[in-house]
Amino acid sequence: MARYIFITGGVVSSLGKGLASAALGALLQARGFSVRLRKLDPYLNVDPGTMSPFEHGEVFVTDDGAETDLDLGHYERFTGVPARLTDSVSSGRIYSNVLERERRGDYLGKTIQVVPHVTNEIKDFLAIGETEVDFMLCEIGGTVGDIEGLPFFEAIRQFSHDRARGQCIFMHLTLLPYLAASGELKTKPTQHSVKELQSIGIAPDILVCRSEQPIPDKEREKIALFCNVRKEHVVAAYDLKSIYEAPLAYHHEGLDQAVLDAFQISPAPRPDLNVWQDVVDRIQNTDGAVNIAIVGKYVQLEDAYKSIKEALIHGGMANRVKVNVEWVDAEIFEREDPAPHLEGFHAILVPGGFGERGTEGKIKAAEFARTRKIPYLGICLGMQMAVIEAARNVAGLKHAGSEEFDHEAGKKRFEPVVYHLKEWVQGNEKVSRNVSDDKGGTMRLGAYDAVLKDGSRVAQIYGTTQIDERHRHRYEVDTKYREKLEDCGLTFSGMSPDGRLPEIVEWSDHPWFIGVQYHPELKSKPFAPHPLFADFLRAAVETSRLV
Repeated sequence: MARYIFITGGVVSSLGKGLASAALGALLQARGFSVRLRKLDPYLNVDPGTMSPFEHGEVFVTDDGAETDLDLGHYERFTGVPARLTDSVSSGRIYSNVLERERRGDYLGKTIQVVPHVTNEIKDFLAIGETEVDFMLCEIGGTVGDIEGLPFFEAIRQFSHDRARGQCIFMHLTLLPYLAASGELKTKPTQHSVKELQSIGIAPDILVCRSEQPIPDKEREKIALFCNVRKEHVVAAYDLKSIYEAPLAYHHEGLDQAVLDAFQISPAPRPDLNVWQDVVDRIQNTDGAVNIAIVGKYVQLEDAYKSIKEALIHGGMANRVKVNVEWVDAEIFEREDPAPHLEGFHAILVPGGFGERGTEGKIKAAEFARTRKIPYLGICLGMQMAVIEAARNVAGLKHAGSEEFDHEAGKKRFEPVVYHLKEWVQGNEKVSRNVSDDKGGTMRLGAYDAVLKDGSRVAQIYGTTQIDERHRHRYEVDTKYREKLEDCGLTFSGMSPDGRLPEIVEWSDHPWFIGVQYHPELKSKPFAPHPLFADFLRAAVETSRLV
């Protein structure tokens, strides 16, 4: 039976609950325990799938096709444990499940209330898979006191009450603001946050205090006294140069030991931190730097491409180089020549996205990389834009475009090189979709197999011809243009097992130009960089040496 750690936050949002949860999971693994991490979000959306990236950052996709919060990406990157559909839930999903049951008559005509029906649904979610691991880490989104989060706080209070003593603990993250004028850290916000938590029946066992300054013993003692926790369970969380320093930093501050003490696990297994020491060494001791341009449409919010940025860092670690990422708005290239903006970069990456805005700029970025022989990685829409660029400028299909955003679909001259995906095979079943279907959950989602062409660059990179990668898209490259494009040198080097859906394209006469329909960034980790990103950064390093 799993032991449960509930992670909550107070004072302000964005304190780093997801990072703290992920780092703690990694530390418990280092001590030999198995872990699973979960995120409970209070928003009323069923999932983040239809949210704007500006609103919620990237959507992280699991192998089983769940569209989840980006924190699940942190969980995977730090623990290597593949996230699942049952690792993420929102208020919207909970209420939707409850209302579906009410419509079916499952509640036998009873009045439906937050307590017990909504809280019971949350508790049932928490109990899924509890016999599979040693520790279940459950992060509650938002901050204590948020009205929409109250059902989740009540549910975890009840859950802890229902379980045997010592099976659940609570870890609370707060902020210790530093007032420069008086030169002191203020503990009052933390005290108020804990008081708010206690008012709903939850007493934290461990306090993780985010601070820009060292926390003196006097302040630790004060926090411990007024928040009713042991002094050694007041853990400091300082700003770090890299998030991958977090496991070692939290271990140094005693977080994993505090957790084991709270569960009365003694003697505590000694941690093996060699993996994280190597990760930090690769970050801190580099042999140079490369400059990578990410040409996208959501560049005002870096979290929209969170996994991509982290995967680039992992690729840099594999090559022991520092990766300098610059975000370039694709719309600029619709008005200006891309050359002045892209010259000086050692590689170009065009990520996924939805809608028409910025697409012509992405096409120009692909053309610049192709003609200048600069390493190029196109992901999802980035691959489709590279194919359209090749069709227009090499294969002679001047009116090539995509059904997603091209409004000339009714005209004969329009060449829909990219079309709306209507059906595909998932497992042993055929899946069908219509353009008019609801947007949420109607894409090709999750892990799918692909077959790579013998002797292709991607087959060499992967070291195999059989792979599986995660997808999230509604549109596909049309294979009826394959022969014409391959005659021009654009090789379709990866296909779905049935040969109907293009997965990878690459220019045979280019030093490094690859487009993939899937999202390789979702499976990259600091201790296991994705092969595509590792080789992409290797090519960038070679380019930097030629400049």
